Amino acid sequence: MEASHRAAVAAGHPATAEVGARILAAGGGAADAAVGAVLASCAAETILTGLGGGGFGTYYDAATGEVTCLDFFVAVPGLAARAEPAPMTPIDIMFGSVPIPYAAGAPSVAVPGVPAGCGELHRRFGRLDWAEVVKPAIELARLGVSLPHAQAVSLISIAPAMLPGDGAAIYAPTGRLLVGGDNLYHPGLASAFTQLAEEGPALFYTGRVGKLIVDMVAAGGGVLTDVDLASYQVLDLPVASATFAGRTVRARIDLNRTIATLGALTATDPVSVARALAEPGPPSNGNTTNVSVVDADGNACVVTTTLGIGSGVWLPGLGVHLNSMLGEGELLTPGLPAGGRMASMMCPLVVTDDDGLVLAAGSAGASRIRTALVHTLIGVLVDGIDLADAIARPRIHPAAGILHTEPGVPDESLAALEEAGYQLRRWDTIDHYFGGVSAAGRGAAAGDPRRGGKGITL
Repeated sequence: MEASHRAAVAAGHPATAEVGARILAAGGGAADAAVGAVLASCAAETILTGLGGGGFGTYYDAATGEVTCLDFFVAVPGLAARAEPAPMTPIDIMFGSVPIPYAAGAPSVAVPGVPAGCGELHRRFGRLDWAEVVKPAIELARLGVSLPHAQAVSLISIAPAMLPGDGAAIYAPTGRLLVGGDNLYHPGLASAFTQLAEEGPALFYTGRVGKLIVDMVAAGGGVLTDVDLASYQVLDLPVASATFAGRTVRARIDLNRTIATLGALTATDPVSVARALAEPGPPSNGNTTNVSVVDADGNACVVTTTLGIGSGVWLPGLGVHLNSMLGEGELLTPGLPAGGRMASMMCPLVVTDDDGLVLAAGSAGASRIRTALVHTLIGVLVDGIDLADAIARPRIHPAAGILHTEPGVPDESLAALEEAGYQLRRWDTIDHYFGGVSAAGRGAAAGDPRRGGKGITL
């Protein structure tokens, strides 16, 4: 296997990455490994994502150079609704000392897209049988998965949303929250995956699980209907591109305009980067995760998914937590009708040059996704440092008039930023607030230490 076409996978959890690597080793392509890893994350990273969430996928075909961007994010419910939704439940969430307003409950549940998105990626680009791709997630769900320390820290922040309903027995089974190294286990989740393997994604839209989703949301005052589920479709999106550091970066057009930011970034000194990252809107929670895969043929698949912070609505007997995306107000664009697709800051991307794929990358972190990706690409493509070092390198992020800085930013950079007029908030530790990149490229893969991620090369 040539170095430029060495298979690799990176994800937000070691178990997720290991599933992707196992599928690659079994002869699966980038899409098979990415789908299998995403489903594994729905067992291993359930404070971040799940079968009840939504996301985006970017696929690079090495033979043609074509890039495909798929939207399987959540949709606004209410088609055929006969009543107005009940009020959502306000929840106070703190990331570090940064307050982020949120709301949960059944009225916050949007139409999920993860099952449909995984199915469509596999249908278009997969090589292995569907059941073979789902099988590792079943195995993880049967035994449970060790919770990384970084995700245990995130759990503390979002516990008010995770503990209602079945959540208390899952995330605080002995009366205290799980800590790093504890086993995260969802009773019934293996059954949900087994049914998904046997019946396919339609199970969640026109099958038994879909009916259960409708019933559970209706019981809590939400307006998600069977028509919403039956009419849900994965969408093809326009592919935006920009030249950065002599390479081509391609992805969807996200709410933060990541590709446009990279295209306009002509200098990479700290002040120029801070100005380029001026935040267009209020901060949001960022309970998101990402999988990046490159196969031996040079194809790549990057998938970013989220559950919001969780609605507190669980599917009985199946261990599936439904999303709370309608409670993330800044993602609801004005006038968005029932059936409309919500906006997102997620931006799974690929970087190419004349020889093919250079890097496949995505990030968790909502409003910090663009920040994390820009810092990583500068490290790899401009400064020429190792991928793992580029991901771990301290970041700066502007929010609400303050420039947040991680420890390790050079003193001369901090001085230049203060001289440029920035008010700095200096964090004491590298923190999950600053996003969570997972990326794979030419003979390299790395996950973000801020989120307990891992990279594996084959």
